[in-house]
Amino acid sequence: MLYSPDKSVDKEAAMQSIAQQIVTLCATLDENPGVRYKREPLDNAEDLASLVEEKLVQYYKTDEKNQCKEKSQSQLLILDRGFDPLSTVLHELTFQAMVYDVLPIEDDVYKYKPDGSASKEKEGRLDESDEVWVKIRHRHIAVVLEEIPKLVKEISSSKKESEGKLSISSLSNFMKKMPHIRKQMSKQALHLGLAEDCMQKFKGNLERLCKVEQDLALGTDAEGQKVKEHMRVLLPVLLNKDLDNYDKIRAILLYIFVENGTTQENLDRLIQHAKIESDGDVLKNWKYIGVPVVPKSSQRKPSRRDRSREETFQLSRWTPLIKDIIEDNIENKLDSREWPYFSECPAAWNGSGAVSARQKHNTMGRDDRKTVSKLIIFVIGGITYSEIRSAYEVSQANKFVQVIIGSTHIITPKKMLDDVKNLTKPNIPKEEFTIIQ
Repeated sequence: MLYSPDKSVDKEAAMQSIAQQIVTLCATLDENPGVRYKREPLDNAEDLASLVEEKLVQYYKTDEKNQCKEKSQSQLLILDRGFDPLSTVLHELTFQAMVYDVLPIEDDVYKYKPDGSASKEKEGRLDESDEVWVKIRHRHIAVVLEEIPKLVKEISSSKKESEGKLSISSLSNFMKKMPHIRKQMSKQALHLGLAEDCMQKFKGNLERLCKVEQDLALGTDAEGQKVKEHMRVLLPVLLNKDLDNYDKIRAILLYIFVENGTTQENLDRLIQHAKIESDGDVLKNWKYIGVPVVPKSSQRKPSRRDRSREETFQLSRWTPLIKDIIEDNIENKLDSREWPYFSECPAAWNGSGAVSARQKHNTMGRDDRKTVSKLIIFVIGGITYSEIRSAYEVSQANKFVQVIIGSTHIITPKKMLDDVKNLTKPNIPKEEFTIIQ
């Protein structure tokens, strides 16, 4: 609704609804944050920031004390989805992002057979109540695979305990534990199945595809050598008959994003090479999100933080841009020309606050942690699991700041491509859109 070129779509109503729910979040947290927005690529972020600030002023003037609450030690950043298109199409190898990308997960439910094809199909729900899932979801698949032997050992030891001879007293204790053990065994079998299914996909074409994507996205290969010709890297993907159309589309989009757009002639040639003539809109419609497609754009790309010293897996070298933004904001390095203030921000974010908070960290007690500064980030048009992971990582590394991240909805690469493709489809029922999640 926010990016549709159809002028009859009620964009204003959607923006009002989103603004109201962001303010409801702030009120629930008892925060009156300073509001900033990303100036480019479109004006949605500015429009939403204006509405949010207006509603914050209105809310805090009409609360039960009937007085205007001062700005709290928190900040709200609002961005348009076009700020980082690359992270929406890359294959991610961290567990949650990979699971939702390559496996058929519907409404957070995964269907699996714990003991092979002969067993009865079970359903496993991936949510916050699953302690194992919460523990491993942001880890790389290679790390998760290292955890599998431990999980298998726990399952087998639980089975042995149930099969061994038990005294009356130990039987009584075991019976009390049975529901918990059964639940744990079920959860572990679920995650073993998830990891094994992911690796089956990886051993196919995904490993080579990930190398191509990483080389394109970063402009360098795993050895740090500069990629001189992006087209030479892309071409084997387009000519690979074993890849499905969506994987080819994702690779073409990466090429277009990295090149900052292309010519109409080149775009037509890419579509023809990949034999995706029927899916041309999924490439062309990115212009409605503010991403250059045709012609090439001279717009400057955002500078990236140097992460050359960080340990990474060769096929997971890309870092979502949102992580740079969060860390730059905490260190007060965001350029105010690119990130205008819609309202005055609190002293904690004026340059000295981040330093003083760092110094305070070592002596912070439990009560002090309740008053840490909150950084609230809202992305209009969808957020990826890798971006959510980035917010968790920064929160864990900076105990003086709590990062809260959200969007209109959570996207997988396939969902993002379908949404983009549908932008120019006529008469899309309004109920197909989710305003907020």
